[in-house]
Amino acid sequence: MITEGCHVTRFFRRIRRPRPGLAGFVAAALLTAGCTLPAFAPRAESRGAATPPGTAASWRACPEVPNQLVGRGAAGMRYECARILVPRNWGNGAATGATAGPGTGQTFEIALIRIRSNRQHDRIGSLVVNPGGPGASGVDTAVYLSFGSAFGGLPITVTDRFDIVGFDPRGVERSSPVKCISDANLDASFGYDPDPQSPASFDGFIALNRRIGTACGEKYGDQLPLYGTAQAARDMDAVRAAVGDDKLTYLGYSYGTLLGAVYAQLYPQRVRALVLDGAVDPQQKLIAGSESQAKGFERAFDNFAQWCAANAGRCPIAPDARAAVTAAIDKARVSPVRGHNGREATAGWVFYAVISSLYTESGWQELARAIDSLQGGDPTGVFTLADAYAGREDDGHYSNLFDANLAVNCADETEKPSVEQIRQLQSQWRQKYPLFGPALAVGMLGCVEWPGARDPYPTGKAVGAPPIVVVGTTGDPATPYEQTAALASMLGVGRVLTWEGEGHTAYPQTVCITNAVDAYLIDLTVPRAGLRCPAR
Repeated sequence: MITEGCHVTRFFRRIRRPRPGLAGFVAAALLTAGCTLPAFAPRAESRGAATPPGTAASWRACPEVPNQLVGRGAAGMRYECARILVPRNWGNGAATGATAGPGTGQTFEIALIRIRSNRQHDRIGSLVVNPGGPGASGVDTAVYLSFGSAFGGLPITVTDRFDIVGFDPRGVERSSPVKCISDANLDASFGYDPDPQSPASFDGFIALNRRIGTACGEKYGDQLPLYGTAQAARDMDAVRAAVGDDKLTYLGYSYGTLLGAVYAQLYPQRVRALVLDGAVDPQQKLIAGSESQAKGFERAFDNFAQWCAANAGRCPIAPDARAAVTAAIDKARVSPVRGHNGREATAGWVFYAVISSLYTESGWQELARAIDSLQGGDPTGVFTLADAYAGREDDGHYSNLFDANLAVNCADETEKPSVEQIRQLQSQWRQKYPLFGPALAVGMLGCVEWPGARDPYPTGKAVGAPPIVVVGTTGDPATPYEQTAALASMLGVGRVLTWEGEGHTAYPQTVCITNAVDAYLIDLTVPRAGLRCPAR
């Protein structure tokens, strides 16, 4: 499934100590989404007068946003927020939107943040960022990235030359959020058996997806397709205009690579530089994309298991991590460990703890400790990993990440396999990808039971665009490395940059990757063909 995730995982794991692809029905989405969104405090609304499409944004100081997210702003950085209006239905792309159809004459508000360094000199323009998901907040991500290299953020070579601009895409967080999935249904989805084998369990999973789809359809009706990527890419051009740039400079992670690729096809002459990190292959349909991710997660887990066997002193479930994790999930199916608050670590929660840990190499040791503690009767580590991934707060409340994720993915997706086909793939993929295949197969039920019409995005060349840098990580579980060349080839102007590392997304993880991307963003120097950067 073409849902990818959030780059911000590495950042908040470094800044947030302790607690800085969706559940069940969206296994495919959360497996790809991979967003461990922070929950320091409620999101600031950053309200202000929204400006019409094509006009300059009206900025106001908003130090409350980094204060609420992280507890403070980054030293030497100024934070300003704005809101712009965009047509709900862009139609043929005119600034005034469609003349007929759902959403005609109505608007969405898009929330923006602009972060400017006090050291800024020789300003080039704005660097617009998107972390993926779909459903993750670009406003939050811009804040995290503003803290600099010490915390996994952007290097000063970039922040000294660009304003950092984040936006919440339509339907996400502060931007006219879509919300139609109850916390109870999200808990049920995450906790559900990732491989429901019995007819009763499988049918129960279908029923859960149907309840979710029905609730969203009743609330949003024929406007559900308006949350798709093709519409959001047109919003990006309104963002470009609002910040005053003639051409777009953009850093998109994971699903954000799809958003950037669609923008490049729609507005090739308005591209200055695009970095697409954690590449999505836009030409993959639902089944092929889901299988690709199953393969990617199995490969990443194998890498974790090999590390575990070679580092027994740091991995308490050595020497056979796969056997230990499989046994933990199997045991949770019949006898889940109960936490101090009575919450049960079911097979689904254990599974998502595994998923959460694979997005960064630093998560491997956390997973080993969590499974070891679970074997000893303590599920705390499992819940910590799984809840960070799910964005579940201590009180059981969720953000709208998963609502937006499902709305976007299903609006984009044209392939609709039958329930019988999904059941067959569940069995077939269990043999090929034992830990992750079944979950990716049954996760497709989310869009099968989705009521909205579809609004597919274009999948062609960006004719007339300048070179676009497409970054891939060889050990990426969520956007497998094979998709990197596929995206670059589809665009026709893509230049592949490879990181021989682990986890999801690459920039700015090493000096080699950072230097190559920075030179492109600042000087438009395209990385040499075939450049491969070592893991360290």
